[in-house]
Amino acid sequence: MASEVYISNLTQTWVESLQRWHLELFFIPTSVITLATLLTNPVLLVCIFLSRALRQETRYLLVANTLTADMLFLILNLATMICNAARAEVSWLVCEVVTAVTVTAYCCAILTVTLMVVDTYTAVRWPLRYHDLLPPARAHCILVGVWVLAAICPFTLVIMVEMKRGNPHEKVAVCLALISLGFIEINVIGIHIYFFVAALICTFLIFYCYIRLYMVTRAQGIWQSRFSRARVTLLAHGVLLLLYFAPGFVFTLELYLFHRTDISQDVRVWVSTVNMCVFMLLPRAFAPYLYGLRYREISDTLVHLLNRHRLSQITVA
Repeated sequence: MASEVYISNLTQTWVESLQRWHLELFFIPTSVITLATLLTNPVLLVCIFLSRALRQETRYLLVANTLTADMLFLILNLATMICNAARAEVSWLVCEVVTAVTVTAYCCAILTVTLMVVDTYTAVRWPLRYHDLLPPARAHCILVGVWVLAAICPFTLVIMVEMKRGNPHEKVAVCLALISLGFIEINVIGIHIYFFVAALICTFLIFYCYIRLYMVTRAQGIWQSRFSRARVTLLAHGVLLLLYFAPGFVFTLELYLFHRTDISQDVRVWVSTVNMCVFMLLPRAFAPYLYGLRYREISDTLVHLLNRHRLSQITVA
């Protein structure tokens, strides 16, 4: 009971801090970025799945999975912000389920962009055996495994928390992943170690694959020019990977600040709001243009579909 009262008081003070600093204004760029991305991603997904050649390629299946995970994350993030801005109280169970799905989508995107780097390395390192190593059927199984792996930890935590909760119908004024995870009365250190090790493995794979790619291709002369396509692509992918990983480390900082009694509530609210409304949206805003339109096959398919649509309208007219 004391814990429930403390959670209620914390969410109320969180709302007061949001109002005092007018942080609801962050809702404007969040809505714009989210809507722009939700308009672009489905178009790219249609291009991939309508083209038989594209949906048979592992790299385009990985792109499609990344875009899908990003769309799910953006929809839940925007829905959460709308509920918080409208001061709509939701039950703890609903909030925890939404948090679990949001974390799943975020982790799935991280795992998929890591696999995209591994896929590129495999295609360059073993070009003749690439299609035998990663046929479409195996790629589908890998993607299913990615979603399952991303969902195991958050949904296990939801089940364990609900088994210990006394009042399942308790409602909160603010639904945030930080508050949901911050009050988990389980092995918090173990959770941090789990996500830290996962992030470390992904980072190691990315660095290893890029270093090996450079070593394998440096004799081909593609790195000699300062503005060569290889350099520009590597720089763009590196920046996007940094944008995907950085919000996770900021969220770890949020959890650390959440348990510190000497940190002002306003500082926690500011860090959480900026991370949720800015940092977590940046990679999802850039991903469609980098991973989608920079692939010539996707852009060609998009142009072909637009031309076919234009011709059909002319024929009807």
